[in-house]
Amino acid sequence: MALYWLSLVPAPLRIKLSDEEDRTLAELRLARTVPQRTRDRAHMLRLNAQGWTAPAIAEVFECHEHTVRATIRRWQRLGLGGLWEAPGRGVAARWQEADLRYIEQCLETEARTYN
Repeated sequence: MALYWLSLVPAPLRIKLSDEEDRTLAELRLARTVPQRTRDRAHMLRLNAQGWTAPAIAEVFECHEHTVRATIRRWQRLGLGGLWEAPGRGVAARWQEADLRYIEQCLETEARTYN
């Protein structure tokens, strides 16, 4: 019975980073021009390489364990490129260029002040 239960527990994911990879992830984590999610993923990978488990990392980042595991697997599969959002993710823009031009025109012609 105990062996059956152990087979249901996922094996811990552990990555090893070269010195160069660790340095790159450390710099990426601090880069202000990089999206916050990408910086968080870089930090997750560094913590995992230092021996942290997916549940412990998930607790720190207040996310689900599956999110941490997915980040690790994307790193294993895609490397550094796997840290960024895939194209087409996120909410589509709702404003059209014509809408923005109209608003700019209204702001220029009206005497009212908008904050």
